[in-house]
Amino acid sequence: MHKKIAIIGSGFSSLSASCYLAQAGHEVTIYEKNKTVGGRARQLVRDGFTFDMGPSWYWMPDIFEKFFNDFGKKTSDYYQLDKLSPAYKIFFSDDTITIGDCMDDICDEFDRIEPGSARHLRNFISKAQKNYDIAINKVVLRPGLSPLELVTPETALRVDQFFKTISSEVRKKFRNKKLVSTLEFPVLFLGAKPSKTPSFYSFMNYADFGLGTWHPKGGMYEIVKAMKNLAEELGVKIQTESPAIKINVENRKTIGIQANGEDILADVVLSGADYHHSESLLEPKYRQYSEAYWNKKTFAPSSLLFYIGIDKKLENVEHHNLFFDTDFERHANEIYDRPSWPEDPLFYANFPSVTDHSMAPKNSETGFFLIPIATNLTDTPELRNQYFDIVMDRFEKRTGQNIKNNIIFKESFCVNDFVEQYNSYKGNAYGMANTLRQTAFLRPGLKSSKVKNLYFTGQLTVPGPGVPPALISGKLVSQLIDKNI
Repeated sequence: MHKKIAIIGSGFSSLSASCYLAQAGHEVTIYEKNKTVGGRARQLVRDGFTFDMGPSWYWMPDIFEKFFNDFGKKTSDYYQLDKLSPAYKIFFSDDTITIGDCMDDICDEFDRIEPGSARHLRNFISKAQKNYDIAINKVVLRPGLSPLELVTPETALRVDQFFKTISSEVRKKFRNKKLVSTLEFPVLFLGAKPSKTPSFYSFMNYADFGLGTWHPKGGMYEIVKAMKNLAEELGVKIQTESPAIKINVENRKTIGIQANGEDILADVVLSGADYHHSESLLEPKYRQYSEAYWNKKTFAPSSLLFYIGIDKKLENVEHHNLFFDTDFERHANEIYDRPSWPEDPLFYANFPSVTDHSMAPKNSETGFFLIPIATNLTDTPELRNQYFDIVMDRFEKRTGQNIKNNIIFKESFCVNDFVEQYNSYKGNAYGMANTLRQTAFLRPGLKSSKVKNLYFTGQLTVPGPGVPPALISGKLVSQLIDKNI
Protein backbone atom coordinates (compact mmCIF):
# COMPACT_ATOMS: atom_id res chain seq x y z
CA MET A 1 0.00 0.00 0.00
CA HIS A 2 1.39 3.36 -1.02
CA LYS A 3 1.36 5.94 1.75
CA LYS A 4 1.87 9.67 2.19
CA ILE A 5 5.07 10.16 4.16
CA ALA A 6 6.33 13.40 5.75
CA ILE A 7 10.04 13.53 6.55
CA ILE A 8 11.42 16.11 8.99
CA GLY A 9 14.94 17.29 8.10
CA SER A 10 17.13 16.73 5.06
CA GLY A 11 20.41 15.36 6.37
CA PHE A 12 22.06 12.28 4.89
CA SER A 13 19.76 9.82 6.69
CA SER A 14 16.59 11.67 5.65
CA LEU A 15 17.71 11.94 2.03
CA SER A 16 18.64 8.26 2.05
CA ALA A 17 15.28 7.21 3.51
CA SER A 18 13.39 9.45 1.09
CA CYS A 19 15.00 7.72 -1.88
CA TYR A 20 14.17 4.21 -0.66
CA LEU A 21 10.61 5.16 0.29
CA ALA A 22 9.96 6.90 -3.03
CA GLN A 23 11.42 3.91 -4.88
CA ALA A 24 8.87 1.75 -3.04
CA GLY A 25 6.11 3.91 -4.46
CA HIS A 26 5.27 6.16 -1.53
CA GLU A 27 4.45 9.87 -1.81
CA VAL A 28 7.34 11.50 0.06
CA THR A 29 7.82 15.12 1.09
CA ILE A 30 10.82 16.46 3.03
CA TYR A 31 10.38 19.50 5.30
CA GLU A 32 13.70 21.25 5.97
CA LYS A 33 14.17 24.01 8.55
CA ASN A 34 17.05 25.77 6.76
CA LYS A 35 17.39 27.37 3.33
CA THR A 36 19.36 24.49 1.87
CA VAL A 37 19.25 20.71 2.19
CA GLY A 38 21.96 18.61 3.82
CA GLY A 39 21.40 19.12 7.53
CA ARG A 40 24.80 19.45 9.18
CA ALA A 41 26.51 18.79 5.86
CA ARG A 42 25.92 22.27 4.53
CA GLN A 43 28.15 24.38 2.32
CA LEU A 44 29.55 27.87 2.76
CA VAL A 45 30.62 29.77 -0.34
CA ARG A 46 32.25 33.17 0.13
CA ASP A 47 34.47 35.28 -2.15
CA GLY A 48 35.29 32.28 -4.34
CA PHE A 49 36.14 30.01 -1.38
CA THR A 50 34.08 26.84 -0.89
CA PHE A 51 33.77 25.18 2.54
CA ASP A 52 32.10 22.01 3.74
CA MET A 53 30.59 23.23 6.99
CA GLY A 54 30.20 19.77 8.51
CA PRO A 55 31.60 16.38 7.47
CA SER A 56 34.84 16.62 5.52
CA TRP A 57 36.20 13.03 5.53
CA TYR A 58 35.07 10.60 2.83
CA TRP A 59 35.64 7.11 4.23
CA MET A 60 34.02 3.76 3.37
CA PRO A 61 33.52 4.45 -0.35
CA ASP A 62 31.83 1.06 -0.69
CA ILE A 63 28.86 2.28 1.40
CA PHE A 64 28.27 5.26 -0.90
CA GLU A 65 28.60 3.02 -3.96
CA LYS A 66 26.12 0.51 -2.56
CA PHE A 67 23.64 3.28 -1.85
CA PHE A 68 23.61 4.55 -5.44
CA ASN A 69 23.73 0.98 -6.79
CA ASP A 70 20.42 0.31 -5.01
CA PHE A 71 18.86 2.73 -7.50
CA GLY A 72 20.69 1.50 -10.58
CA LYS A 73 23.21 4.34 -10.31
CA LYS A 74 26.90 4.83 -9.55
CA THR A 75 28.65 7.58 -7.60
CA SER A 76 30.37 8.53 -10.87
CA ASP A 77 26.96 9.40 -12.32
CA TYR A 78 26.90 12.31 -9.91
CA TYR A 79 30.39 13.29 -8.79
CA GLN A 80 34.09 12.67 -9.39
CA LEU A 81 35.82 10.78 -6.60
CA ASP A 82 39.58 10.95 -6.08
CA LYS A 83 41.71 8.96 -3.64
CA LEU A 84 43.95 11.22 -1.58
CA SER A 85 47.66 10.51 -1.63
CA PRO A 86 48.77 10.93 1.06
CA ALA A 87 45.57 10.41 3.00
CA TYR A 88 46.49 12.77 5.82
CA LYS A 89 49.32 14.10 7.96
CA ILE A 90 49.66 14.09 11.75
CA PHE A 91 51.71 16.76 13.53
CA PHE A 92 53.30 15.90 16.86
CA SER A 93 55.48 18.17 18.97
CA ASP A 94 58.71 16.67 17.62
CA ASP A 95 57.81 14.86 14.39
CA THR A 96 55.14 14.29 11.75
CA ILE A 97 53.57 11.06 10.50
CA THR A 98 52.30 10.90 6.94
CA ILE A 99 49.63 8.29 6.24
CA GLY A 100 50.06 7.10 2.66
CA ASP A 101 47.43 5.71 0.32
CA CYS A 102 48.52 2.06 0.59
CA MET A 103 49.53 -0.37 3.33
CA ASP A 104 53.13 -0.68 2.16
CA ASP A 105 53.71 3.07 2.58
CA ILE A 106 51.95 3.13 5.94
CA CYS A 107 53.99 0.16 7.17
CA ASP A 108 57.22 1.89 6.14
CA GLU A 109 56.17 4.92 8.16
CA PHE A 110 55.33 2.79 11.20
CA ASP A 111 58.70 1.04 11.01
CA ARG A 112 60.42 4.42 10.80
CA ILE A 113 58.80 5.46 14.08
CA GLU A 114 58.98 2.07 15.87
CA PRO A 115 61.19 -0.54 14.18
CA GLY A 116 59.38 -3.86 13.82
CA SER A 117 55.90 -2.36 14.27
CA ALA A 118 54.88 -2.96 10.63
CA ARG A 119 54.44 -6.68 11.28
CA HIS A 120 52.06 -5.94 14.17
CA LEU A 121 50.24 -3.38 12.03
CA ARG A 122 49.59 -5.86 9.22
CA ASN A 123 48.15 -8.36 11.72
CA PHE A 124 46.03 -5.66 13.36
CA ILE A 125 44.61 -4.45 10.03
CA SER A 126 43.97 -8.02 8.84
CA LYS A 127 41.83 -8.59 11.95
CA ALA A 128 40.19 -5.18 11.42
CA GLN A 129 39.33 -6.13 7.84
CA LYS A 130 37.45 -9.22 9.03
CA ASN A 131 35.58 -7.06 11.55
CA TYR A 132 34.73 -4.59 8.79
CA ASP A 133 33.19 -7.33 6.67
CA ILE A 134 31.10 -8.56 9.60
CA ALA A 135 30.11 -5.07 10.73
CA ILE A 136 29.15 -3.67 7.35
CA ASN A 137 27.54 -6.77 5.86
CA LYS A 138 25.91 -8.20 8.97
CA VAL A 139 25.67 -6.13 12.14
CA VAL A 140 24.91 -2.59 10.93
CA LEU A 141 22.26 -3.75 8.49
CA ARG A 142 19.95 -4.69 11.36
CA PRO A 143 17.36 -2.29 12.78
CA GLY A 144 18.33 -2.42 16.46
CA LEU A 145 15.12 -4.10 17.64
CA SER A 146 16.63 -6.97 19.63
CA PRO A 147 19.90 -7.99 21.31
CA LEU A 148 19.78 -11.15 19.19
CA GLU A 149 20.66 -9.04 16.15
CA LEU A 150 24.22 -8.90 17.46
CA VAL A 151 24.41 -12.68 17.69
CA THR A 152 25.77 -14.23 14.51
CA PRO A 153 28.23 -17.10 14.07
CA GLU A 154 30.87 -14.46 13.34
CA THR A 155 30.19 -12.20 16.32
CA ALA A 156 29.89 -15.19 18.65
CA LEU A 157 33.51 -16.01 17.84
CA ARG A 158 34.47 -12.41 18.62
CA VAL A 159 32.36 -11.75 21.68
CA ASP A 160 35.47 -10.81 23.68
CA GLN A 161 36.00 -7.88 21.30
CA PHE A 162 32.82 -6.26 22.58
CA PHE A 163 34.23 -6.19 26.12
CA LYS A 164 37.82 -5.20 25.38
CA THR A 165 38.58 -1.68 24.22
CA ILE A 166 40.38 -0.29 21.20
CA SER A 167 42.82 1.41 23.54
CA SER A 168 43.81 -1.82 25.31
CA GLU A 169 44.18 -3.74 22.03
CA VAL A 170 46.36 -1.09 20.41
CA ARG A 171 48.63 -0.74 23.43
CA LYS A 172 49.32 -4.50 23.54
CA LYS A 173 51.41 -4.32 20.38
CA PHE A 174 52.43 -0.69 19.94
CA ARG A 175 54.53 1.18 22.49
CA ASN A 176 55.27 4.44 20.72
CA LYS A 177 52.73 7.08 21.78
CA LYS A 178 52.59 8.57 18.29
CA LEU A 179 51.60 5.23 16.76
CA VAL A 180 49.08 4.64 19.54
CA SER A 181 47.45 8.02 18.83
CA THR A 182 47.47 7.29 15.10
CA LEU A 183 45.66 3.98 15.61
CA GLU A 184 43.23 5.38 18.17
CA PHE A 185 42.28 8.34 15.98
CA PRO A 186 39.73 6.65 13.66
CA VAL A 187 37.37 5.65 16.48
CA LEU A 188 37.00 9.32 17.38
CA PHE A 189 34.57 9.37 14.45
CA LEU A 190 32.35 7.15 16.63
CA GLY A 191 32.19 9.91 19.20
CA ALA A 192 33.75 8.22 22.23
CA LYS A 193 37.11 7.83 23.93
CA PRO A 194 39.19 4.89 22.63
CA SER A 195 39.25 3.61 26.21
CA LYS A 196 35.44 3.35 26.09
CA THR A 197 35.06 1.96 22.56
CA PRO A 198 34.81 -1.83 22.02
CA SER A 199 37.79 -3.29 20.17
CA PHE A 200 35.41 -4.73 17.58
CA TYR A 201 35.29 -1.19 16.21
CA SER A 202 38.82 -1.65 14.92
CA PHE A 203 36.99 -1.98 11.61
CA MET A 204 37.39 1.82 11.51
CA ASN A 205 41.14 1.24 11.19
CA TYR A 206 40.52 -0.88 8.13
CA ALA A 207 38.28 1.86 6.73
CA ASP A 208 41.24 4.20 7.24
CA PHE A 209 44.31 2.20 6.18
CA GLY A 210 42.64 -0.45 4.03
CA LEU A 211 40.06 1.53 2.05
CA GLY A 212 41.74 4.90 2.12
CA THR A 213 40.63 8.52 2.29
CA TRP A 214 38.77 9.98 -0.68
CA HIS A 215 37.52 13.35 -1.87
CA PRO A 216 34.55 14.20 -4.08
CA LYS A 217 35.64 17.01 -6.39
CA GLY A 218 33.93 20.18 -5.24
CA GLY A 219 33.65 18.94 -1.65
CA MET A 220 31.40 16.75 0.47
CA TYR A 221 28.38 18.83 -0.47
CA GLU A 222 28.52 17.16 -3.89
CA ILE A 223 27.15 14.04 -2.15
CA VAL A 224 24.25 16.04 -0.75
CA LYS A 225 23.51 17.46 -4.19
CA ALA A 226 23.72 13.97 -5.69
CA MET A 227 21.28 12.53 -3.16
CA LYS A 228 18.92 15.49 -3.58
CA ASN A 229 18.97 15.01 -7.35
CA LEU A 230 18.35 11.29 -7.00
CA ALA A 231 15.50 11.87 -4.55
CA GLU A 232 13.83 14.33 -6.90
CA GLU A 233 14.33 11.97 -9.85
CA LEU A 234 12.41 9.40 -7.77
CA GLY A 235 9.58 11.87 -7.13
CA VAL A 236 10.47 13.21 -3.67
CA LYS A 237 9.26 16.77 -2.99
CA ILE A 238 11.52 18.99 -0.88
CA GLN A 239 10.35 22.10 0.97
CA THR A 240 13.10 24.24 2.49
CA GLU A 241 12.58 26.98 5.10
CA SER A 242 9.79 24.78 6.44
CA PRO A 243 10.48 23.89 10.08
CA ALA A 244 8.17 21.32 11.63
CA ILE A 245 6.81 22.74 14.88
CA LYS A 246 4.65 19.81 15.98
CA ILE A 247 4.02 16.12 15.28
CA ASN A 248 0.26 15.65 15.33
CA VAL A 249 -1.16 12.56 17.07
CA GLU A 250 -4.67 11.18 17.36
CA ASN A 251 -5.54 7.96 19.20
CA ARG A 252 -1.83 7.18 19.68
CA LYS A 253 -1.24 7.38 15.93
CA THR A 254 0.48 10.16 14.03
CA ILE A 255 -1.66 11.96 11.47
CA GLY A 256 1.02 14.35 10.20
CA ILE A 257 2.91 17.47 11.20
CA GLN A 258 2.49 21.20 11.62
CA ALA A 259 4.70 23.24 9.29
CA ASN A 260 4.37 26.43 7.26
CA GLY A 261 1.48 27.51 9.47
CA GLU A 262 -0.73 24.56 8.58
CA ASP A 263 -1.52 21.00 9.52
CA ILE A 264 -0.03 18.66 6.93
CA LEU A 265 -1.68 15.26 6.77
CA ALA A 266 0.52 12.18 6.47
CA ASP A 267 0.11 8.45 7.00
CA VAL A 268 3.68 8.17 8.29
CA VAL A 269 6.01 10.71 9.88
CA LEU A 270 9.76 10.10 9.82
CA SER A 271 12.10 12.48 11.61
CA GLY A 272 15.75 12.74 10.68
CA ALA A 273 16.16 15.77 12.91
CA ASP A 274 17.96 15.52 16.23
CA TYR A 275 16.12 12.74 18.11
CA HIS A 276 15.71 14.72 21.33
CA HIS A 277 14.30 17.68 19.38
CA SER A 278 12.01 15.38 17.38
CA GLU A 279 10.42 14.06 20.56
CA SER A 280 9.99 17.63 21.83
CA LEU A 281 7.55 18.10 18.93
CA LEU A 282 5.27 15.59 20.67
CA GLU A 283 3.08 16.07 23.70
CA PRO A 284 4.99 14.80 26.76
CA LYS A 285 2.80 11.69 27.11
CA TYR A 286 3.91 10.50 23.67
CA ARG A 287 7.65 10.85 24.28
CA GLN A 288 9.61 7.63 24.75
CA TYR A 289 12.63 9.10 26.51
CA SER A 290 12.74 11.44 29.50
CA GLU A 291 15.10 14.36 30.03
CA ALA A 292 16.85 12.20 32.64
CA TYR A 293 17.42 9.53 29.97
CA TRP A 294 19.06 11.98 27.56
CA ASN A 295 21.09 13.60 30.31
CA LYS A 296 22.66 10.27 31.29
CA LYS A 297 23.75 9.38 27.77
CA THR A 298 27.27 9.83 26.45
CA PHE A 299 27.15 12.26 23.58
CA ALA A 300 29.74 12.71 20.91
CA PRO A 301 31.58 16.02 21.14
CA SER A 302 30.53 19.40 19.94
CA SER A 303 33.01 21.44 17.91
CA LEU A 304 34.40 24.90 17.53
CA LEU A 305 34.84 25.42 13.79
CA PHE A 306 36.57 28.14 11.83
CA TYR A 307 36.22 28.75 8.09
CA ILE A 308 38.96 31.01 6.78
CA GLY A 309 40.02 32.33 3.38
CA ILE A 310 43.79 32.60 2.94
CA ASP A 311 45.28 34.71 0.14
CA LYS A 312 48.36 32.53 -0.47
CA LYS A 313 49.24 28.87 -0.97
CA LEU A 314 50.37 27.05 2.15
CA GLU A 315 53.46 24.92 2.67
CA ASN A 316 54.04 21.71 4.62
CA VAL A 317 50.36 20.76 4.81
CA GLU A 318 48.15 18.14 3.19
CA HIS A 319 44.43 18.07 2.42
CA HIS A 320 43.73 16.64 5.92
CA ASN A 321 45.96 17.49 8.90
CA LEU A 322 45.72 16.43 12.54
CA PHE A 323 47.54 18.37 15.24
CA PHE A 324 48.26 15.88 18.01
CA ASP A 325 51.08 17.94 19.46
CA THR A 326 49.50 18.17 22.91
CA ASP A 327 48.21 15.66 25.46
CA PHE A 328 45.57 13.44 23.79
CA GLU A 329 44.30 11.98 27.09
CA ARG A 330 43.93 15.33 28.82
CA HIS A 331 41.89 16.77 25.96
CA ALA A 332 39.69 13.65 25.90
CA ASN A 333 39.08 14.02 29.64
CA GLU A 334 38.08 17.66 29.11
CA ILE A 335 35.45 16.46 26.63
CA TYR A 336 34.01 13.43 28.42
CA ASP A 337 35.05 13.24 32.06
CA ARG A 338 35.18 16.84 33.28
CA PRO A 339 33.53 18.88 30.53
CA SER A 340 35.34 22.19 30.13
CA TRP A 341 37.06 24.32 27.55
CA PRO A 342 40.36 22.51 26.83
CA GLU A 343 43.59 23.98 28.15
CA ASP A 344 45.70 22.86 25.22
CA PRO A 345 43.43 21.41 22.53
CA LEU A 346 44.16 18.98 19.76
CA PHE A 347 42.71 20.21 16.49
CA TYR A 348 42.11 19.30 12.86
CA ALA A 349 42.87 21.44 9.82
CA ASN A 350 41.39 20.78 6.40
CA PHE A 351 42.69 22.45 3.22
CA PRO A 352 40.69 20.89 0.37
CA SER A 353 42.18 23.35 -2.11
CA VAL A 354 45.56 21.59 -1.71
CA THR A 355 44.19 18.81 -3.93
CA ASP A 356 41.04 20.39 -5.37
CA HIS A 357 41.77 23.77 -6.92
CA SER A 358 38.07 24.37 -7.60
CA MET A 359 37.55 25.09 -3.90
CA ALA A 360 39.59 28.31 -3.67
CA PRO A 361 40.62 31.20 -5.93
CA LYS A 362 43.99 30.92 -7.67
CA ASN A 363 47.01 31.15 -5.35
CA SER A 364 44.70 30.96 -2.32
CA GLU A 365 43.72 28.34 0.22
CA THR A 366 40.42 27.30 1.77
CA GLY A 367 40.97 26.54 5.46
CA PHE A 368 38.65 24.67 7.83
CA PHE A 369 39.78 24.27 11.45
CA LEU A 370 38.00 22.12 14.04
CA ILE A 371 38.52 21.80 17.79
CA PRO A 372 36.49 18.99 19.40
CA ILE A 373 34.94 20.23 22.65
CA ALA A 374 32.46 19.04 25.25
CA THR A 375 28.76 19.62 24.64
CA ASN A 376 26.78 22.29 26.47
CA LEU A 377 29.73 24.62 27.09
CA THR A 378 29.37 28.37 27.43
CA ASP A 379 29.90 29.78 23.94
CA THR A 380 30.89 33.44 23.56
CA PRO A 381 32.62 35.54 20.86
CA GLU A 382 35.48 36.14 23.30
CA LEU A 383 36.09 32.40 23.78
CA ARG A 384 35.93 31.78 20.04
CA ASN A 385 38.55 34.48 19.43
CA GLN A 386 40.73 33.16 22.25
CA TYR A 387 40.79 29.67 20.73
CA PHE A 388 41.30 30.99 17.22
CA ASP A 389 44.52 32.64 18.42
CA ILE A 390 45.60 29.40 20.15
CA VAL A 391 45.06 27.39 16.96
CA MET A 392 46.77 29.93 14.70
CA ASP A 393 49.83 30.16 16.97
CA ARG A 394 50.22 26.38 17.08
CA PHE A 395 49.56 25.99 13.36
CA GLU A 396 52.22 28.56 12.47
CA LYS A 397 54.73 27.00 14.85
CA ARG A 398 54.23 23.41 13.66
CA THR A 399 54.14 24.17 9.93
CA GLY A 400 56.85 26.83 9.97
CA GLN A 401 54.93 29.57 8.21
CA ASN A 402 52.99 32.73 8.96
CA ILE A 403 49.37 32.98 7.87
CA LYS A 404 47.68 35.47 10.23
CA ASN A 405 48.33 38.41 7.94
CA ASN A 406 47.07 36.42 4.94
CA ILE A 407 43.61 35.74 6.34
CA ILE A 408 41.01 37.54 4.21
CA PHE A 409 38.07 36.53 6.38
CA LYS A 410 37.04 34.07 9.05
CA GLU A 411 33.68 32.73 10.15
CA SER A 412 33.06 30.53 13.17
CA PHE A 413 30.48 27.94 14.24
CA CYS A 414 30.09 26.52 17.74
CA VAL A 415 27.72 25.20 20.39
CA ASN A 416 25.16 28.02 20.10
CA ASP A 417 25.00 27.57 16.32
CA PHE A 418 24.51 23.79 16.57
CA VAL A 419 21.55 24.41 18.88
CA GLU A 420 20.05 27.27 16.88
CA GLN A 421 20.55 25.94 13.36
CA TYR A 422 20.21 22.17 13.88
CA ASN A 423 18.16 21.90 17.10
CA SER A 424 21.08 19.87 18.39
CA TYR A 425 20.80 18.48 21.93
CA LYS A 426 23.36 20.32 24.09
CA GLY A 427 24.99 21.51 20.85
CA ASN A 428 26.38 18.06 19.97
CA ALA A 429 28.05 17.85 16.57
CA TYR A 430 28.03 14.08 15.96
CA GLY A 431 25.08 12.61 17.84
CA MET A 432 25.38 9.91 20.49
CA ALA A 433 28.65 8.08 21.06
CA ASN A 434 28.98 4.41 20.10
CA THR A 435 30.02 2.99 23.45
CA LEU A 436 29.20 -0.61 24.44
CA ARG A 437 26.12 0.53 26.36
CA GLN A 438 24.98 2.64 23.41
CA THR A 439 25.36 0.11 20.61
CA ALA A 440 22.67 -1.41 18.36
CA PHE A 441 19.46 -2.18 20.32
CA LEU A 442 20.70 -0.01 23.23
CA ARG A 443 20.39 3.16 21.13
CA PRO A 444 17.14 5.14 20.74
CA GLY A 445 14.83 3.16 18.47
CA LEU A 446 14.02 3.68 14.81
CA LYS A 447 10.32 3.15 15.59
CA SER A 448 8.32 4.95 18.26
CA SER A 449 7.02 2.64 20.96
CA LYS A 450 4.26 5.10 21.89
CA VAL A 451 3.00 6.52 18.60
CA LYS A 452 1.98 4.34 15.68
CA ASN A 453 3.52 5.22 12.28
CA LEU A 454 6.16 7.51 13.82
CA TYR A 455 9.78 6.73 12.99
CA PHE A 456 13.25 8.20 13.52
CA THR A 457 16.53 8.08 11.64
CA GLY A 458 19.98 9.62 11.93
CA GLN A 459 23.05 9.67 14.11
CA LEU A 460 21.30 9.34 17.48
CA THR A 461 19.68 6.06 16.48
CA VAL A 462 21.15 3.00 14.72
CA PRO A 463 23.77 2.36 13.48
CA GLY A 464 25.36 5.55 14.89
CA PRO A 465 27.41 8.65 14.05
CA GLY A 466 29.09 9.32 10.71
CA VAL A 467 28.03 9.80 7.11
CA PRO A 468 28.11 6.14 5.95
CA PRO A 469 26.07 5.03 9.00
CA ALA A 470 23.58 7.81 8.20
CA LEU A 471 23.04 6.37 4.72
CA ILE A 472 22.49 2.95 6.29
CA SER A 473 20.14 4.39 8.93
CA GLY A 474 17.94 5.79 6.16
CA LYS A 475 17.81 2.39 4.48
CA LEU A 476 17.03 0.54 7.73
CA VAL A 477 14.16 2.82 8.68
CA SER A 478 12.65 2.72 5.19
CA GLN A 479 12.64 -1.09 5.34
CA LEU A 480 11.02 -0.95 8.77
CA ILE A 481 8.33 1.42 7.52
CA ASP A 482 7.58 -0.78 4.52
CA LYS A 483 7.36 -3.83 6.78
CA ASN A 484 4.92 -2.20 9.21
CA ILE A 485 2.44 -0.36 6.97
